[in-house]
Amino acid sequence: MDILPNLATIDFDLFLILFGVAVLAGGIDAIAGGGGLLTIPALLWAGLSPLQALATNKLQASFGSFTATWNYSRQGLIKPSEHRAAIILSFLGAASGAWTVQKIDPSFLAQLIPLLLIAFALYFMFSPQLGEHERRQRISKNTFAATAGFSIGFYDGFFGPGTGTFFVIAFVTLLGYSLPKATAGTKLLNFTSNIASLILFAFSGHLLWLLGLTMGIGQIIGSFIGSKLAIRHGSQLIRPLLVIVSLLVSLRLLLQT
Repeated sequence: MDILPNLATIDFDLFLILFGVAVLAGGIDAIAGGGGLLTIPALLWAGLSPLQALATNKLQASFGSFTATWNYSRQGLIKPSEHRAAIILSFLGAASGAWTVQKIDPSFLAQLIPLLLIAFALYFMFSPQLGEHERRQRISKNTFAATAGFSIGFYDGFFGPGTGTFFVIAFVTLLGYSLPKATAGTKLLNFTSNIASLILFAFSGHLLWLLGLTMGIGQIIGSFIGSKLAIRHGSQLIRPLLVIVSLLVSLRLLLQT
């Protein structure tokens, strides 16, 4: 497989711009999700086709979600061994979604997702105690894996925008996690879905490896800084960013429909 497909028109200055976008996106993504709101439009602006942008975005995002997961795990906010079922089913869901998106047009989701994200943003905005402390767990972790893990994983592989918000709301409302702990769990499953999608896209011929790896380095830097800030400031930082990112993703989707 050619590691440099269609890169002849991307010059060094553009690589630097996309690297900077990846740093910023990695920081935002580690705290509240929504980094794709920056990276996918930037990749399309650079001249990539929609499938090239999706595939390359999964590669660079994998570096960021891994870095954030490692940082949160090191601080004791998430233990991957406790979420084996969710990891497996999120992986299967994302792989199914990434395969499906190469067969059908996902544009119909652009009409539904903004409404859900706006509802979630209002929910966080007007529920100031939500996620401040851990609450009663509503379902078992295996049920969580089979429902939220698989379905949100599928959505991430198939479409993507707002995945972090969906995972956070699932961790908070279904497993009773605090916002910092929910954010850590979100990055663990986000990394899983990124890797699953990446494997499917790697064989599609749409992945620009060198560009994705370059942006991946930027993601590592941004995600390390963002996860550090989230650990230090907790829900006081995570909540407003979740609201802002959810509304921005909704606005973008509404404007492009």
